[in-house]
Amino acid sequence: MTRQLHLNLFVYPGGHHEAAWRYRESAPERVLDLSYYVELARAAEAATFDGLFLADGPSLADNIAYATRFRLEPFTLLSALAASTTHLGLIGTASTTYSEPYNLARQFAGLDHVSAGRAGWNIVTTGAPGAAQNFGLDEHPTHADRYERADEFLDVVTALWDSWEDDAVVGDRLTGQYADTDRIHRIDHVGPHFSVRGPLNTPRTPQGRPVYVQAGTSPAGRAFASRWADAVFAAHQTLEEAQAYYADLRAQAAGHGRDPDRVLVLPGISPYLGSTDAEAKALQRDLDELTQPAYSIDLLRRLVGVELTEAELDDPFPVEAIQVEGDRAESSRFQLVRDLAERERPTSRQLLHRLAGARGHKLVAGTPEQVADVIETWFTRGAADGFNIMPPYLTGGFTDFAEQVVPILRDRGLFRREYTGTTLREHYGLARPASRFSQGVLV
Repeated sequence: MTRQLHLNLFVYPGGHHEAAWRYRESAPERVLDLSYYVELARAAEAATFDGLFLADGPSLADNIAYATRFRLEPFTLLSALAASTTHLGLIGTASTTYSEPYNLARQFAGLDHVSAGRAGWNIVTTGAPGAAQNFGLDEHPTHADRYERADEFLDVVTALWDSWEDDAVVGDRLTGQYADTDRIHRIDHVGPHFSVRGPLNTPRTPQGRPVYVQAGTSPAGRAFASRWADAVFAAHQTLEEAQAYYADLRAQAAGHGRDPDRVLVLPGISPYLGSTDAEAKALQRDLDELTQPAYSIDLLRRLVGVELTEAELDDPFPVEAIQVEGDRAESSRFQLVRDLAERERPTSRQLLHRLAGARGHKLVAGTPEQVADVIETWFTRGAADGFNIMPPYLTGGFTDFAEQVVPILRDRGLFRREYTGTTLREHYGLARPASRFSQGVLV
């Protein structure tokens, strides 16, 4: 079978541009309206997208004064969308730092059951320091500690999702036996962070366990993704950076004994579409001019430790002032901003607009054919297996992509015209994992 692109719709309330809510064609009054998300999900399903992706975090976003950056809780919203769609994958974000394995395993098992096998988990360790005080902690754990906890977290939840073998539910009305308890297993996990007896109180799900999605390009993030992830949400600016990441991640996955072809790399891309190149760039300029400098200046301070004033925005960005010490330097977003500033030497305002447009992800402004060209190039030249589509504003920013770019990708033989499976694993071409307890043997 010919290799096919994978596409997710990444929904950010209002759109991915920082000032999307101010744009004349956006609808910020709808971001708490279920019908808004149902409309987007059905549009993504009509375009035969693999999935819909929701970001989340356990604290209020720092930019709430300037943007629609609150979020509905993913399990609630995705369960509602499961009832409104039939094929679209449903990928929700949950933190390993601020969740407990047993509760999270139950929540995702429930989502996978009610959606008939369409659940995906975007695994994050949470980078927002302010979350700590919401959970009774004095300070945010370090980058290294968060990934250490995440590794153990994945061990626990994977065992819980495996704790019911596939044939544990007997349902024999004649004998009166509902479940074979010999095929339901305690996991008896005891580790540095967690002590969990198990088993899960929910039978094994249609996919065996949710699709594991991970976002992060730091060294720790890559190591984690190469061990656990089925799909990786990456952020890169250039083809060469993306190719190097793609090759490195696949090599690390092979080092863990995994088939690298079963670890999908899906960078983010934010398309600004116009009937002409000039029209697309005008859309980008219109949105950029709506940004609030006060927030952007604060963002740079938090990301790279550079203190700016509005009077300095049109001066060259002071790359030499980036603070390379401390926990922030471990983050993938820090490195992305630093690399972008060193490579392009923009003014501070230009850099702020780049971050406002897609938070460091690939931004492409052009005609539908030009956007399709970039997607095809990255896909065919060893940089991506597909993309998380990040519309700058909603809903029009996505419907334009679905109506104008997807047909081009189909005509080029790169993307499906219809679904061939019903689960997210099937859309991604991933096998359903066997329970580690099958035949009574722990594997």
